[in-house]
Amino acid sequence: MIRVLLADDQRLVRAGFGSILADEDDIEVVGEAADGHAALAACRELAPDVVLMDVRMPGMDGLEAARAIAADERLAAVKVVILTTFDLDDYVYGALRAGATGFLVKDTEPEELLHAVRVAARGDALISPSVTRRLIAEFAGRADGPRPDARLDALTSREREVMRLVAAGLTNDEIAARLVLSPSTAKTHVSRIMTKLGARDRSQVVVLAYESGLVTPGRPTG
Repeated sequence: MIRVLLADDQRLVRAGFGSILADEDDIEVVGEAADGHAALAACRELAPDVVLMDVRMPGMDGLEAARAIAADERLAAVKVVILTTFDLDDYVYGALRAGATGFLVKDTEPEELLHAVRVAARGDALISPSVTRRLIAEFAGRADGPRPDARLDALTSREREVMRLVAAGLTNDEIAARLVLSPSTAKTHVSRIMTKLGARDRSQVVVLAYESGLVTPGRPTG
């Protein structure tokens, strides 16, 4: 059972999402919160698998709450999906840097909402390949240039190759096909990369790939 917390300052939004999720046999809404402080407290009390977190909330906003969740070792298993009104705003890149698993536009279709919850619960990045290339590259390109990260020194050449493909939005199966590996081997490589980088999930691997200069915005990853 996937345990979900709804964090949004609009009661109607919480009610709408809640009604969609409640119809699923494998999903349970365990709580609601109207601001970031309440969301953080609810996470510590209820230990949800996934938090659907609005960005703009009074007091502590969604990004602050996502950072606080990511910084709390007790909440390491909690996956945060940021809710945004627009699919191309500055909040998205900030959300991924804050430790969010991904993002979802508020006017998404019900089936996409359900897919998002399930994808986040199993720890995969909630960013499609097309969105990864378009969105992450756009926001990473606004930075003052790459910032080398010593953590990448621990990666093997194969792991760097896999990391580039993760940054392109490829799934484990797609990485396996591209590199002529078994899916389990590709999954192992991704897991080791996340461990060596101290990344919570694939989304943070994507962000680090761009920020460190391992992948250059606008340049093919292979």
